[in-house]
Amino acid sequence: MGSIKPPKRSYMSDRNTAVVPTPVSRALIKLGRDLSMARRRRMLTQQSMAERIQTSVSTLRRLEKGDPRIPIGTIAQAMFVLGELEKISGLLETADDDIGLTLMNEQLPQRVRGKKQKPDSGAL
Repeated sequence: MGSIKPPKRSYMSDRNTAVVPTPVSRALIKLGRDLSMARRRRMLTQQSMAERIQTSVSTLRRLEKGDPRIPIGTIAQAMFVLGELEKISGLLETADDDIGLTLMNEQLPQRVRGKKQKPDSGAL
């Protein structure tokens, strides 16, 4: 008899929980911990913070635990309330995008030629 193969895993599991690469998960967990610490340093309760970012306390708790399903808008609201919104604005500065700039430079032509000029017919 043949063996039963488990179903292929997709980026969404059966419980609608996002499956993300380990480095992404670690970064989100760190962000959540940092947001939690920043909130507590400002002496904000979870209830107060949730009201300020216009979400539920349970969503804020998920955010502080690093849940990858939290919308970027909610994270931006939290950063705004904490006075750190400029850090989101500068996350991916295109002028500092070394990979993107390298890829663009690889596509530059070897030389640039001027357009051929049409000969004048001499008539006015």
